[in-house]
Amino acid sequence: MNLAEIKQYSVLMRLNKPIGIFLVLWPTLWALWLAGAGKPDKVVVWVFVLGCIVMRSAGCVINDIADCRFDGFVARTRYRPLPTAKISVQSALILFFSLLLCALILVLFLNKLTLWFAMIGALLASGYPFLKRFTHLPQVGLGVAFSWGVPMVFVALTGAVSPQGWLVFFTAFLWPIMYDTLYAMVDRADDIKIGIKSTAILFGKADKVMVGCLQVFFLLMLGLLGHVFKLNLVYYFSLAGVGILFVYQQILIKDNVPENCFKAFLNNNWVGGIIFLGIMLSYLC
Repeated sequence: MNLAEIKQYSVLMRLNKPIGIFLVLWPTLWALWLAGAGKPDKVVVWVFVLGCIVMRSAGCVINDIADCRFDGFVARTRYRPLPTAKISVQSALILFFSLLLCALILVLFLNKLTLWFAMIGALLASGYPFLKRFTHLPQVGLGVAFSWGVPMVFVALTGAVSPQGWLVFFTAFLWPIMYDTLYAMVDRADDIKIGIKSTAILFGKADKVMVGCLQVFFLLMLGLLGHVFKLNLVYYFSLAGVGILFVYQQILIKDNVPENCFKAFLNNNWVGGIIFLGIMLSYLC
């Protein structure tokens, strides 16, 4: 395999665009610090960090396999490796299953119950890309898939998912629905033409209001998490920072300019990082 082929495989896994890795990683880190009371096991932390990278890469590969007949008609995706035939679907499938095998090896360092949760996570990651064919709510599927690391963390560190753990999962679940709606607003015109469904299409002219409602609800749930886990004032200052970022995102999307909607989507990396910083510092201070 030459350098050009390696580059195409890295593009297929979206390693050149690590934003997705961070969006999967942040809720997992929230859960690691909350479940571990600020001192999570280092081995478990590294397993989940590497697992986020591997599973996000696998998710990108299966997404492109599912969309290979459509991506050529969307401006943002038409030059990806599969629609341009730089990588075959067969080779992409081999890569996908290889990544799943790597994820399995990582999970073997954890307890048996985590392995069962990981299998569910693999099914969620594999099934999400096909939801956009049948429902306007694929973002809900993404929310479950991107947040499934949360119950896995609680099982790995505590042996079970407590009610507090499921509360973290539900809070994390809201976030991808919100930011992936922003992402879908970028491709809305192309998606309508080719028959792809999304919350951006479902919400229509109410998209900014619906995103705003999700942002407010998400902040309220984060506040509840702070109360349940007895986090200190530092954490609540971080939520104030998140609120400011959400206002900024609303300013960006006010005219539905695709480029600005994409900027608003990318801005969520800061949201996840600030929340994690608030949680981590709350245990340190």
